[in-house]
Amino acid sequence: MLSTLFHIPTRLTLGEWSVPLFGWGLALAVWAVWAAVTVGRSLVQRGWRDTATALAMPVAIMAGLIAFVLPALDDGQGIPVRGYGVMLLVAATAGTWLSIRRGRSMGFDADTIVALALQVFLWGLVGARLFYVIEYRDQFFPPGRTFVQALPDVLNLAAGGLVVFGSLPTAALAAWRFAARRGLPLLELADCVAPGLLVGLALGRIGCFLNGCCYGGPCDLPWAMQFPPQSPPWLDQAARGLIPATSAGSLPVHPAQLYAALDAGLLAALAVAFTPLARRPGEVFALVLTLHPISRLLLEAIRIDEPPMFGTPLSISQLVSVVLLGLAAALWWWLSRQPVLSVHSPPQ
Repeated sequence: MLSTLFHIPTRLTLGEWSVPLFGWGLALAVWAVWAAVTVGRSLVQRGWRDTATALAMPVAIMAGLIAFVLPALDDGQGIPVRGYGVMLLVAATAGTWLSIRRGRSMGFDADTIVALALQVFLWGLVGARLFYVIEYRDQFFPPGRTFVQALPDVLNLAAGGLVVFGSLPTAALAAWRFAARRGLPLLELADCVAPGLLVGLALGRIGCFLNGCCYGGPCDLPWAMQFPPQSPPWLDQAARGLIPATSAGSLPVHPAQLYAALDAGLLAALAVAFTPLARRPGEVFALVLTLHPISRLLLEAIRIDEPPMFGTPLSISQLVSVVLLGLAAALWWWLSRQPVLSVHSPPQ
């Protein structure tokens, strides 16, 4: 576990000269210049509508993060750079890279994939965080705490707290709107990015390991992991009386985060290998939509951080997995009624 990698100073000081880096400072000025140049180039190449669709929200969100969110994260030593947040960025980059590589053979240019990735990533974060905040609302909004007081913790994504399945509705809606506005075939686009999403998930789970969240139950296997005091497994075990409050570490537990990372990586490789065998657009995505919920159902049997929900023996993620399997079955049925086409033909 390595929750905090290092701290970023909030001011740039050279001799007697000092300027804030975040808030209304140097970083926002640099971002404004970069955004102006990027938007200007896009206006010349694509026009107002495509520019607004692709760039308006990412530019505004990043400006808001620099101006308001980052200063609120200052813990007195600077802005902590969390292992979880770094791995999220690495995951987004790697997933986008793989999607660009696949897009070249499927008729999608790199600019299209990058624009899609930005929207899917940002809206996916919104959905994943919202799901987490709702699921653990008592943690964010205890009695007497106002929404304004809770807002910095709600927005502190780098400290952890995302539910992968919560990202699906918002990310899917963003992808659908993106494809509809640009006149792109949605199924081909889904086939293109599906393995990249799994690569991103694999790397994101390593971030979970660094953060200590999404942990498994106690075990005595040779690869069992112990987590330090105040980590999520330690706090959970101390609250349940499994370890004393003075314990120097948690009981050995399954590294469920690494299991999930390995699972997602293998599924990504399988999806890539299946691509030339797919007979209809949408079958690669359907394969991912089928196998990932199955593996998640099994992995949730090892994880103990989510309690059973709605009077069932299943966690919320397992219940969502069951729903997704139903959707996957419906998608396979629909695809079976479509004509056999090449998934590699350029989109019209």
